[in-house]
Formats: sequence, structure tokens, C-alpha cells
Amino acid sequence: MSGREPRFRAGRARAPQSLRGEAGAATVFAALALAGLLGLTVLVGQVGAAVVARHRAQAAADLAALAAAGALVYGAAEACAEGGEIARRMRMTIRGCEVAEWDVVVTVEGKVPMGLLGDRTVRARARAGPVEELP
Repeated sequence: MSGREPRFRAGRARAPQSLRGEAGAATVFAALALAGLLGLTVLVGQVGAAVVARHRAQAAADLAALAAAGALVYGAAEACAEGGEIARRMRMTIRGCEVAEWDVVVTVEGKVPMGLLGDRTVRARARAGPVEELP
């Protein structure tokens, strides 16, 4: 060899003097980014659960209103009882049942567990009855 030192040495590379105080900063940044992504995932999951619960409540209200409208021939009390039974089977509680001629308006309500955010209440309202004839 010509007496020069080799360009690359075996072992640990040394950081420039200006960056020596930054050792481990990437690890901290990666840990914070991972925690942020985890929090965002939980938040998206909670919002998704709330949307699904709202849709389930609306489906329960729709079915309860249809069941009540179908049972109107037996009287308003029997119709509302039938709607309440359908809502109960869908794990909802009927909060209102209004009968006006052949129209039935049903309001249902249910509790949704939201994990750390506690329980939330979802409500939905539906109408069932004959379609108005066009002139």
C-alpha cells in the first residue's frame, strides 16, 4: 500500500460533531408517530361504530313502523305493540308511536357502548303508511 489510511474502517461510524446530541431522536419520533397512528385508528373505529349504530337504529325504526302499519287493522294499540316487539328484537326501545288514520310514525332509541367515550344514545324516526295518490 502507499501508506495512506483506508477510506472505510470497520466498526461504528462516528457522527459529525454537530449531530452528536441528536442520538435517538429518530426513535422518539417513530414512537410518537406510531402513537399518533394508533390514536387515529381508535378514533376512526369509534366514528365507524357510531355510524353503524345510527344505521341499525334507523333500520329498527323502519321495520317497527312497517310492522305497526301492517297491524293497524287490529287497532292502534295492537299496532304500536307490534312495532314495539320488532324494536325490542332489534335491541332498541320504542319511545313513541303515533297513529294518524293509516299512517304510523315510530321513534326508537338505543344505547351504544363507545369504549372510552362511554355510552351514547342513538335515536331514529320512521313513517309507514299508504302513499298519497297524485292528482
